[in-house]
Amino acid sequence: MAVVEETVSLTAETVRRIQEELRAHGVDGWLLYNFRGNNPIAGDLLGLPAMTRRYFVFVPTEGTPVALTHRIEQQPWRGWIGENRPYSSWKELDAELSRLLGGVGRVAMEYAEGDAVPYVDRVPAGVIEMVRATGVEVASSGDLVSTFYARWTPEGEAAHRRAAVVVQETAHAAFRRIAGQVRAGEPASEWETREWIQGEFARRGLKVGADSIVAVNGNAANPHYGPTADDHAPIREGDLVLIDLWGKESEESVYADQTWMGYVGEEVPERIRTIWAAARDARLAACALVRDRWAAGEAVYGYELDDAARDVIVERGYGEYFIHRTGHSIDRELHGSGPNIDNLESRDTRRLIPGVGFSIEPGIYIAGDVGFRTEVDVFMGPGGPEVTTPDPQVEVFALLAGEPAA
Repeated sequence: MAVVEETVSLTAETVRRIQEELRAHGVDGWLLYNFRGNNPIAGDLLGLPAMTRRYFVFVPTEGTPVALTHRIEQQPWRGWIGENRPYSSWKELDAELSRLLGGVGRVAMEYAEGDAVPYVDRVPAGVIEMVRATGVEVASSGDLVSTFYARWTPEGEAAHRRAAVVVQETAHAAFRRIAGQVRAGEPASEWETREWIQGEFARRGLKVGADSIVAVNGNAANPHYGPTADDHAPIREGDLVLIDLWGKESEESVYADQTWMGYVGEEVPERIRTIWAAARDARLAACALVRDRWAAGEAVYGYELDDAARDVIVERGYGEYFIHRTGHSIDRELHGSGPNIDNLESRDTRRLIPGVGFSIEPGIYIAGDVGFRTEVDVFMGPGGPEVTTPDPQVEVFALLAGEPAA
């Protein structure tokens, strides 16, 4: 039998802030549920690992939080600041859940109607049925998740900014290395470059989740292409090279995630410059919209930035080749649980609130031909949205002309 030794870490101050948000959102409480780690939002908020039995935690708008916990897993609740109601049988759990929610009208849970936002839709349908059977209405906790799970801590922000410098400098150094190899007539490849990047990340302290995509020409037209030791392309003069790379310092850090592009030649061909400009201008349009809304004191939502970027690419005639959302939430996870920049794969109607971060990464992928992506990270700081990627790319680098400069 597995033994869980950690202890719950939800604090009174966090409960107070949650209750303020609950009142602002017009719900009667936040009902957290977890079983075997299927809801990492609940686990991380409470400071608990995956456990072998179901538990519920109810944080009401007023009063003391209540936990429904299994009798054989009591040790992790030693630091619990609220009321603990143990159960053993499923009948007992059903009865305790009904008692807990008696008189409650509406609760927030990690649920999204129609699976509209998969990153929030963590609670199984059967558990939602259990809660609704008590007469309670279930609302999405999406905005609460953004506030209490996806926001960057000051330490996380500082780690992200350090990682952003390492990622940018490593990408630029990789391009210079490719240029040197090609000039010297030495073999260069997607896989060998990716392995070199891995070594640089390890040397410079990006030790968690660090990896990269190095893709040339038609391989770059596959957004999630990954070279392997046995299946990769050489890099030669005349190739277009995409490098997407990401990583963070520790488990508690925030990721940096960037994509850069270079052409192995003295001058970038006109066609490549034209297609690139569509992707770049889409990125700039999304960044401009979030800045303009902030300056006007108006709310802005993830789906709106996706629309702003997509409109540019459609207008330039490449709409059919932009086959993914414009960006994703970034927090302690590379693809975080906050608002995504998405009105394609899903319609993310969550507001971009202060403290959250996300990528802006429009792409154009012409299968069998060539692929483009330009990616920066944005942080909704106290002074407004900020692109945290150092010196965002403006033009495709001409690698044999000495770009990017050291």
